[in-house]
Amino acid sequence: MRSLHRLPRLLAAAALLAALATPAAATPWRVTPGESIQAAIDRAAPGDVIEIERGRYAGQLLVDKPLTLRGIERPTIDGELKENTISIKAEGVTIEGLIVANSGGDTLYQHAGVYIYPGSHKAVVRHCDFSYTLFGLWIEKANDVLIENNLITGKRDFDSPKRGNGIQLYNTQRARIIGNNISFVRDAIYVDVSHDALFRGNKLHHSRYGTHYMTSYRNVWEDNETWYNRGGLALMEVRDQVVRNNRAWGNSDHGIMLRSIQDAVIENNVVAGNQRGFFIYDAEYNELRGNQIIDNVVGIHLWAGSKNNKVERNDFIGNREQIRYVAAHDMIWGEKEGNHWSNYLGWDRNGDGLGDVRYEANDLVDRLTWRHPMMKLLLGSPAIQTLRMVAQQFPLLRAPSIVDPRPRMEPNKPDWSQWRGRHFPRSE
Repeated sequence: MRSLHRLPRLLAAAALLAALATPAAATPWRVTPGESIQAAIDRAAPGDVIEIERGRYAGQLLVDKPLTLRGIERPTIDGELKENTISIKAEGVTIEGLIVANSGGDTLYQHAGVYIYPGSHKAVVRHCDFSYTLFGLWIEKANDVLIENNLITGKRDFDSPKRGNGIQLYNTQRARIIGNNISFVRDAIYVDVSHDALFRGNKLHHSRYGTHYMTSYRNVWEDNETWYNRGGLALMEVRDQVVRNNRAWGNSDHGIMLRSIQDAVIENNVVAGNQRGFFIYDAEYNELRGNQIIDNVVGIHLWAGSKNNKVERNDFIGNREQIRYVAAHDMIWGEKEGNHWSNYLGWDRNGDGLGDVRYEANDLVDRLTWRHPMMKLLLGSPAIQTLRMVAQQFPLLRAPSIVDPRPRMEPNKPDWSQWRGRHFPRSE
């Protein structure tokens, strides 16, 4: 009986402990035009949500506690061309649904639409429009950030060297940069000393480089599109990269640069209509597989001892110069599965889909066209084709070359023709 009398007390104590253990619900704050967002930030407790109604709010914001700033019908935060429009100095901050406009324009102080300061881990910035910001986002020593589905447009009237980057990552870990559209900045995404990151589904255009990688390891770059830049993807001094299913077209210099890169997988990318499809410099122990190199002035420019790479099942179609390669020795590509070369002149007697005669780039015709560019007008003529055949019969006429012993008679991917004619627009 005594235990029955104690039961209500035990139940009450258990309920009290449960209540204490349950986090308090976040307090919602609503800011309307004419009110101060910064005042709401200062009053809010960690974990609260601040909802901002549609309107224009002038001034810079400092978020120094874990809060969510959520725009209702896309309000504008106007930095008035001073400093950072929004500064984040706390972990666990979320910014979503805002127009972030008019940051300062001083590259010395790295003014940004959103500046994520060191230690502000797990920041989230999504579904925002960045308008006339120097740097869209500057992210420094902040790990596990998510930057998703933002539209970033830089200061278009600034000369390119004086613009900031769309997204700048410095000394970060495990960033996720997904679905952003970035244009009219210096480099759309700049990555320095940042590892284990994912870059997926971004559209990067009308800038110097679509991406500029430096000394960053174990990153994944996939399903991004870069066009009308000087360079599409520039991956430099990096290791353990996965670069797949990207499309780099119409860039005035290179589609994808691989410079001082090791142990990377470069697969199923499209590089089309660029001055150089791939520019490969000092690259070793990488795998290039299943890429489409189409209608570039130079398909691949290979330089500076790039060797020990596996190059299989790529399509080289319609490039004015398939390979530009200067070295002392031949280099073998396609030893196991071969690549497709649209200017291959061999045959396939046994019908296995592989040419019976090996393919050689940089033959006599290639070298003559380098010295006499007007020869390109005759590349399809019987005389030039005959000259190629003659050069193959006389070894004294040949130079060290990329050699494919198993050239594929047909493209690996039948949809290649959609990528023809996508060139960088040039003034008359």
